[in-house]
Amino acid sequence: MNPEELLFAETHEWAHIEEQGGDKVATIGISANAVEALTDLVYMELPAAGVAVTASGSFGEVESVKATSEMYSPVDGEVVEVNTSLPDNLEILNTDPYGEGWIIKVKLSNEDSLAKLMDYVAYQKQCEEG
Repeated sequence: MNPEELLFAETHEWAHIEEQGGDKVATIGISANAVEALTDLVYMELPAAGVAVTASGSFGEVESVKATSEMYSPVDGEVVEVNTSLPDNLEILNTDPYGEGWIIKVKLSNEDSLAKLMDYVAYQKQCEEG
């Protein structure tokens, strides 16, 4: 996916929204900036399909040699798919954070949370100022 077409949360998660069978589904991951800041990733904890998530609520964690960081959902909804191969292949986040490095897919329960997300330009500005 092209990062310029994604929406970003202040907490460095990205979302790609698409229609699937009449529902809006968000594919969610963490940004290249977040992966770079975390450096050597060693562990990732993911939710199960069927779990409800809320915007700004934690859905898992990623651990590096530096620290453990919570991952926060940018949207409200239900986890419908999990990238179960990711925890055993964390290097994918270094090489393809916006493609094969997706983490979960969430069927949106409402679209209110989308208004709080940033486009790529605004996210890059946040990263430069941060």
